[in-house]
Amino acid sequence: MLEQEIAAEQGEVTAMYERLDVLREKARGELGRVQGEETVGTDQAASERESFTRLYSGRFAQLSSVERGLCFGRIDETAGERFHIGRIGLFDDDYNPLLIDWRTPVAQVFYRATSVEPLGVKRRRHIRLHGRTVVGVDDDLLDVEALGDNERGTLIGEAALLSSLGASRTGRMNEIVATIQSEQDEIIRSGLPGVLVVQGGPGTGKTVVALHRAAYLLYTHREQLGQTGVLVVGPNTTFLRYIDEVLPSLGENDVVLATVSELFPGVTATAPESAEAARIKGEPAMADVIAQAIAGFRIVPTRPVRLKLGSEELVLRPDAIRKAQRGALAAQPLHNRARPVFVRRILKTLTNQVVERIGKQYVGDADVEDIQQELFDDDQILELLDRLWPELTPQLLVSVLFSSDDRLAAAAAYLTGAERSAVLRPLSADWTPSDAALLDEAAELLGETSEVVAERKHREAETSAAEDANREYASGVVDIELTAERIEIMPWEIEQFRDLIAQRTQQLANPAPADDRVFDRTSVFGHVIVDEAQELSAMDWRMLMRRAPRRSMTLVGDIAQTGSAAGVRSWAELLDHYAPRRWRTAELTVNYRTPSEIMTVAAHVLAAIDPALQPPTSVRETGTHPFIDPVPADALMDAVRAAVKSERESIGDGRLAVIVPTSRYAEFAAALPDVAHTHDPSVLDGSAALLDVPQSKGLEFDTVLIADPTTILTDSDRGLSDLYVALTRPTKHLTILGPLPQVLRHG
Repeated sequence: MLEQEIAAEQGEVTAMYERLDVLREKARGELGRVQGEETVGTDQAASERESFTRLYSGRFAQLSSVERGLCFGRIDETAGERFHIGRIGLFDDDYNPLLIDWRTPVAQVFYRATSVEPLGVKRRRHIRLHGRTVVGVDDDLLDVEALGDNERGTLIGEAALLSSLGASRTGRMNEIVATIQSEQDEIIRSGLPGVLVVQGGPGTGKTVVALHRAAYLLYTHREQLGQTGVLVVGPNTTFLRYIDEVLPSLGENDVVLATVSELFPGVTATAPESAEAARIKGEPAMADVIAQAIAGFRIVPTRPVRLKLGSEELVLRPDAIRKAQRGALAAQPLHNRARPVFVRRILKTLTNQVVERIGKQYVGDADVEDIQQELFDDDQILELLDRLWPELTPQLLVSVLFSSDDRLAAAAAYLTGAERSAVLRPLSADWTPSDAALLDEAAELLGETSEVVAERKHREAETSAAEDANREYASGVVDIELTAERIEIMPWEIEQFRDLIAQRTQQLANPAPADDRVFDRTSVFGHVIVDEAQELSAMDWRMLMRRAPRRSMTLVGDIAQTGSAAGVRSWAELLDHYAPRRWRTAELTVNYRTPSEIMTVAAHVLAAIDPALQPPTSVRETGTHPFIDPVPADALMDAVRAAVKSERESIGDGRLAVIVPTSRYAEFAAALPDVAHTHDPSVLDGSAALLDVPQSKGLEFDTVLIADPTTILTDSDRGLSDLYVALTRPTKHLTILGPLPQVLRHG
């Protein structure tokens, strides 16, 4: 029976792959033909070739990326229709569907139908592939009364979900498109506008649901998001490496992945800092501190400034300087943009003094302009202007602020001496992650420097002629339907290509590829997804909200897992400020990762964090309880080495994580040279990785060994949350070694 059903599915799946190969070869051929054409004459011809190149290369990339696990399901409707569900849509020569894209409304019932509400589905089949070969099928019977006699004899038992959960980890997140559950599907297909908060405990699939939501939104709102893009923000680069194959496997490549520290262009913000420094710099009051620090660079001397110009002496009085500053800021509130106004006012004051000494009756308008230019060209006056109102970059401002106790005390009077000491550092210190938001705040208040403005104007002038030519070309495109003959694409893709031509002028103005958009402060996104959102500080949110002016966002997190002292304590407190009446919550309650035996231990820690919090319900048991050994401190290293050796021998092709306190990371790295230890994403390449808790956030492993849980608990004010995170990383087995805190002394 099973062999017959597999053989029947194999025939249909083979036809799908044959169609995929045909379409891919056509795309490859068209891409090669277009790239091989010589561009003759006009800019329009070059623009057309580039546009077709983008279309064909994008289509080829999509058809290649869905190769693995192309088809994963089938729905048999009570009305008699039968559809196969997969990563993309495929049609035969007559446009009859061979495969339905999982994001279409037709496919929705594959995820939503239950035996209580079958939604017109009598059977749902999960299809498992190895390469292009069908290796298994599982049936969910949803409406037994609707089955015919011949269909009853072809039912195959056991659902696909548990088998996928028990598979060994690979160091990369797996997509769940074949096993999306009903509560997950509802979140994935939630509407685009507003802010959706996905709250859920560890193992509930928050991250992978958010990524599938990105793929769904890009498919459903292609016209809108194809132009503005989607930004996915993760907690660290290791996490981004962990998830970077999910969206391509779903046929989506035009998504920007970044950490918060990468959102300010031109700065590598990875230097370590204390938790206290990160807390202080993440507080909302820092926005006012930055503003006060900028104001502190605008000087008003206490005495008149005397300028010796040849035989003449000019005088600038404090009240004149103060008046010029106020007038400049009234005209333009941004520091750098207001500076030219200030300069003009000061030059006018000095010019008036010269004119009065010469005699107004002897000076014409042209003479006044010459005098003013001579003053502006004088090095002494230029030096004075730079002292009174210097042009500032965000980097210079923040560096000087945190290297000067006097400036910091003046800008942040509320900080104690100890708090100032926590954030003070040398002028040449490397940037830390919490600096990125401060730099962004400074950039927002400073405005562009004159050099940046000049570069931008030069760039705009260079592209102006090309934009005009392309606009003329775009308006003349009338026979776009012919593209359907050059490559087999669907009607909505033809419309998308029409939009591509029409939007060409915008692309010329911003030609950077998608992944470079994060390095442009002016870039905004149509939708922003934030993972581990509870970790972001108030200043981080100010920066991030500038990238999402429409407030179309998906925030994924768990308040109970907040490890940062500057992190979110309440979604309402955060979002009532930024998106009042435009945010909603959804909760994931089922733990698919963590076996119930491990979750029982973690539940004690969760209760210590907040007795009102309820742990998610685990869907499976493994029969293996955590191994907890209160090894004395002086024997811990030997015990950890022995446990690592034993676990590596037992996990086969799975993954082991050794999670240790941040304060002892270097010590354990020296003691475990055979375990990958680096804060670089490559740490996930090996079968065993040494991680501290912040680096382990969002990741999962077959086996986790926690060393010295007591120090994890005492390393920070949020130690209980850190310990909870560490306990919930394994999918199969957990070992805890070292002196035990009271919260782990149960049973």
